Amino acid sequence: MTLTAKERETLRNLAREYMEIAVLPIQQEKVDLWKSLNRSQMQRPMVNIDQVPWAELNNDGSLTCVIMDPYWREVESGLRQTIYQWKYFRADMVVEPFIAIPRVVKFQGYGIGAKVEKLEQYEGTSAASQHFENVLNGEADIAKIQDMDMYLDEAQDQLRMNEAGEIFGSDIPLIPGATFTGNYGLNLGIWDFMTMLMGIEDAYYAMIDEPDFIHACLNRLTESTIAGITKANDLRLHNDNSNRCHCSYIYTDDLLPGFAQGKGPVSENCWAFGLAQLFTGVSPEFMREFELPYISRMAEYFGMIYYGCCDRLDDRLDIVREIPNVRKVSCSPWSDRRNFAENIGSDLIMSNKPTPAYLAEDSVNWEIVRSDIRRTIDLAESNNVNLELILKDVSTVRFHPERLTEWSRIAMEEVCR
Repeated sequence: MTLTAKERETLRNLAREYMEIAVLPIQQEKVDLWKSLNRSQMQRPMVNIDQVPWAELNNDGSLTCVIMDPYWREVESGLRQTIYQWKYFRADMVVEPFIAIPRVVKFQGYGIGAKVEKLEQYEGTSAASQHFENVLNGEADIAKIQDMDMYLDEAQDQLRMNEAGEIFGSDIPLIPGATFTGNYGLNLGIWDFMTMLMGIEDAYYAMIDEPDFIHACLNRLTESTIAGITKANDLRLHNDNSNRCHCSYIYTDDLLPGFAQGKGPVSENCWAFGLAQLFTGVSPEFMREFELPYISRMAEYFGMIYYGCCDRLDDRLDIVREIPNVRKVSCSPWSDRRNFAENIGSDLIMSNKPTPAYLAEDSVNWEIVRSDIRRTIDLAESNNVNLELILKDVSTVRFHPERLTEWSRIAMEEVCR
């Protein structure tokens, strides 16, 4: 689909506004702070906000996209969201001095899909309740899981880069952007996919009643994921210049020392993240049996690992430490923060997830928000822990985008206190 002259001008204007932000000296200052944290020599706790309900935030109309072509609409949306976040809830975000142009990669996942029924959805938002039917009922179903595969459409990829050069001009730096691994790194959380294929209750029961079957499923999913990792290595499609993994900034002296200074597009130069969120409801012993062997096989391929999401991990940090190349560990609202801070040590990074639930209520008690953030910081300080605060999974702010602005202001006051 050909872009109109007006659409091209829209992209150019957004790019100019983006670059005015990206060249500010504060961007390098933020990189240096993130690097200090990521080498476990934190200067102060760091803050980021991600995974927000964009459909609820268009208070000033600046998020409204006008480009019709799906590919360039994605670029337009990314520019608009970055500019909006910088304006309203930047915290410690980093805006890099170039525009990443998405690669044209055709990706095949596991080759087997979930059967999903949507139950309820809050009007105007993306938050929905869903029911998953079990589609893994025997060896024949395991055989349906295919090796991940992908290929780069080189002609289309080059065409898009050439078109980007024509749109943005020589004064806007461009680099090839996210591939199938996305902006946030490859997801090694095969248990999340397992629960979509089986349903959570069936997966829980099967670990007890059919452990050999579960191990066979996990082994096949692991083999499939490793096939995807190695294929991406062969094609050099891993995104070594991505500056975030699972909503956390990942500038490091070893892998990404500065803007677009990745060491090469193979997995050993990149971060990936793993998680097993339903394991909040199982014992550490079950995690050791049903998660550790598989995440460990996949994690060996990467330079650094961010582990965890909404799962409780404070009672099994000794197991998490056994994951190869683990660097950051999620402390979700379901973890005991005191126990987490007392046991993670000073070498790994405590990636705390303040609860987004406070922002979803009819009204927000900002003193509770502040005291909750302060308690986390105090626990980290008293235990010599390197800390980041990542507000994410914000399903709704009740169409009050100013809540993110106020949360950001309070969090930054507290980490700089």
